[in-house]
Amino acid sequence: MPGSEPPVGIPFPRALERYLRHVSIERGLSANTVGAYRRDLEAYLALLADRGVASTAEATAEDVSAFIQDLRGRGEAPLAASSTARMLSSVRGFHRFLLEEGLAASDVSAESKPPKLAGKLPKAITVRQMAAILDTTDGDDEVSLRDKALLELLYATGARVSEAVDLNVDDVISSQGEGAADVVRLFGKGGKQRIVPLGSFARAALDAYLVRARPLLSARGKATPALFLGVRGQRLSRQSVWLVIKARAELSKLGIEVSPHTFRHSFATHLLEGGADVRVVQELLGHSSVATTQIYTLVTADTLRDMYTEAHPRAR
Repeated sequence: MPGSEPPVGIPFPRALERYLRHVSIERGLSANTVGAYRRDLEAYLALLADRGVASTAEATAEDVSAFIQDLRGRGEAPLAASSTARMLSSVRGFHRFLLEEGLAASDVSAESKPPKLAGKLPKAITVRQMAAILDTTDGDDEVSLRDKALLELLYATGARVSEAVDLNVDDVISSQGEGAADVVRLFGKGGKQRIVPLGSFARAALDAYLVRARPLLSARGKATPALFLGVRGQRLSRQSVWLVIKARAELSKLGIEVSPHTFRHSFATHLLEGGADVRVVQELLGHSSVATTQIYTLVTADTLRDMYTEAHPRAR
C-alpha cells in the first residue's frame, strides 16, 4: 500500500526462536515435531549466513532456490526427495510466518515447488505373520507378559509408538455395563485425544500384565503412573519398544523387517480388509484427513487384485 511502512527485519536467529515458540504454543505441535523444524531451519539459516543474508527483510526467492539446490546436490549422498520436501515445507512455513508477523515484505518461498514423491504404500504384514510374532511373547515371566501386553495393544489399537509409551495405567478404561468394550485413551499429535476399543486378546494380555508383571517391575524403580515399564521400573522408552519388536520379529523366524509402524499399518489394513469403513479407520488412527487413511485402501486393492489373478481362470 502507498505510504505504508516497510517491514522491520530482525536477525534470523531471533525470528527462528519466535517461530518455534509459535508452533509449539499456539499450534500445539509436539516436542519431536518442533525439534525437526529446528534442525531443518538451522540448516537453512546456515546457508543464508553463508550468502550474507542476516535479516528477515533481506531474504529473496533466490536464497530459497539456492537452499533447494544445495539439498539436491550434496555430493555423493543427496537427500531423498521425501527429506527435501520436508525441509522445504519447514522453510515455507517459516516464511509464511515472517510475512504474517510483518517481518518480511513478501513470502519469498511461495513459488518454491517441492519435489514429486513416488507413491509409497504402507508396509503391512499378514494376519498369520502378525500372529507368529505375537506368539513369541507367550511366557510367564514379567518381560514376556509385558511384551505381550505391549504388542497386543499396538496391534489392537493402531497406536503410534510414542502414544503407547506415553500411556498411563489410568488411560486403560474398563468397561461400564455388560457387553461394553474396554477402551484405551490415546493422545496423538498436538495432544489430540481419541478413544480406541481394545479387543479380547489385548484386554486379556493387559490384565495379566497389570496383575502379574507390572507390580514386580514397578517395585524396582520409583513410583510412576506409566503403563509400560522397563526392567528397572522406569517408563518404557520409544527406543526400547523398537528393540522389543525387533527381538520378537527375529524370534518369529519370519525373515521380514518389522517396526512399530508395521503394527499400525497392519492394524489399518486388516480392518479395511475385514470390511471396516475408511472413516471409522480414520478416527481410530487419529488422522486429521481421510485422504491419509485412503492410502490403505490402495494396499487392500492390491491384495484383492493379487488374489483375483491367482484364482480366476481367465485372469492371466
